[in-house]
Amino acid sequence: MAEEVEETLGESPRKIKFNQQNLHREEVFSDLTVGSIRQLTPVKPNGETDKTRKVLFIGQSQVYTPRGPMPVQFPIDAKNLQQAMETFPEAMEAFVAQLVEEAKELQRQEQSRIIVPSGTPAPGSNIILK
Repeated sequence: MAEEVEETLGESPRKIKFNQQNLHREEVFSDLTVGSIRQLTPVKPNGETDKTRKVLFIGQSQVYTPRGPMPVQFPIDAKNLQQAMETFPEAMEAFVAQLVEEAKELQRQEQSRIIVPSGTPAPGSNIILK
């Protein structure tokens, strides 16, 4: 099995190593309607809670688009689960607004591209086609 993994990583085989300094225990809390909150509690390699690192909270939900529901996952800046639940709506709103802005910017960039039909020199080009 390990040999198969090494072969699929590219021409030069690499060994996969688990990062024991970045371990987290995951718990999921859901209201079964709006979404869920993943609580990632840092742990030491022996499984004990690592109180020197911050607990992370990740919100998960769906946004309904003309093409159907789109899953979203976003960080929630909170000190505990209660605060994460209270902050969930604002964190999701901010994340979705950022996604919309990024999509609009990508659309603007795409629309500003100059498309030159094949066989036609680009504007300002010194190439002469015969």
